[in-house]
Amino acid sequence: MAEKSGQVAGKVALVTGGASGIGEACVRTLAREGASVVITDIDASRGKALAEKIVADGGKAIFLQQDVTSEARWPEVIEAAEKAFGGLHILVANAGIGIMVPILEMSLADWQRQNAINLDGVFLTVKYGIPAMRRTGQGGSVIMMSSIAGLRGSAGLAGYSATKGGVRLFAKSVALECAVAKDGIRVNSVHPGVIDTPIWNKIPTGATGAHNNRPIDPRERSLWMIPLNYVAEAQVIADGVLFLASDASKYMTGSELVIDGGVMCGAMPRSSQ
Repeated sequence: MAEKSGQVAGKVALVTGGASGIGEACVRTLAREGASVVITDIDASRGKALAEKIVADGGKAIFLQQDVTSEARWPEVIEAAEKAFGGLHILVANAGIGIMVPILEMSLADWQRQNAINLDGVFLTVKYGIPAMRRTGQGGSVIMMSSIAGLRGSAGLAGYSATKGGVRLFAKSVALECAVAKDGIRVNSVHPGVIDTPIWNKIPTGATGAHNNRPIDPRERSLWMIPLNYVAEAQVIADGVLFLASDASKYMTGSELVIDGGVMCGAMPRSSQ
C-alpha cells in the first residue's frame, strides 16, 4: 500500500457497493489512511479479491456479501463488522444503480428496483449503521453518495434524479436528527459529476432494462459540458469521501460536497471543433 498519513487511523468504516468503481476507490483510500474497512457488495468475487489485496498490502479489511435492499441481512452485516473490528465510525452509503430511460417508457418494476437500491438501501444503511456508531460513544461520519443528478434535472434520468435528490434531503434530515441527539455523528452527501467508472457499462436503457448494445462513453457523452474539460477518475470522489470521514471536516454536517469539474457552475458553450 501507499504510505499512510493516518487521516482515519483507528477508525472502522463500512462501504456499501464497495467492490468496484467509486466504492472500490473509497475502500482503498480509507484503508490506506488507516481505517479498518468492511466492504459489502453483491459481487462476491470482486469484493473478496479487494479485501484480500488490502490485507496483503498491510491494511485491514473484510468482505461481506450483501444486497443492501434486504433488511434481514443488515443486522448480520453490522454484527460481523463489530465482531471483526470492535465498532463502527464511518458509514459510506455508496451502493446504487442508474437506469437511463424516458420516464414514460420506464416500467414500474424498473422504477421500484432503482428506488429500492438507491433509497431503501441508504435508509437501511442509516437505520442499522447509526445505532452501531452510537455504541462506540465516539461519534462518527455518515457519507451518502448522491449525484449532480440530485441537484438538477436530466432528461432520460428522471427516475435516477428522483432517487439522488431524495438522498440529498434525506442526508440533511438525518444530520439534524443526529444533531438533536447530540451523538457526535455528522451526515453529509457527495455529488459526483461525470466520473469514469464501470457503471457506464452497466446502465440499463429501455423499459425492459436491456443493456446497451454499445457501452456508454462518458467522455463522448459529457466532455463538452465539463468546464475543466476532462472526465475524472473515481479517486477524486474517494478523496472527497476521505475528507468527510476525517476530522478535517469536523464542523460540516448536512452539507453537499459537489465534485463535478464545474458542471454545476452553469452552461458551457459547445465547441465548434
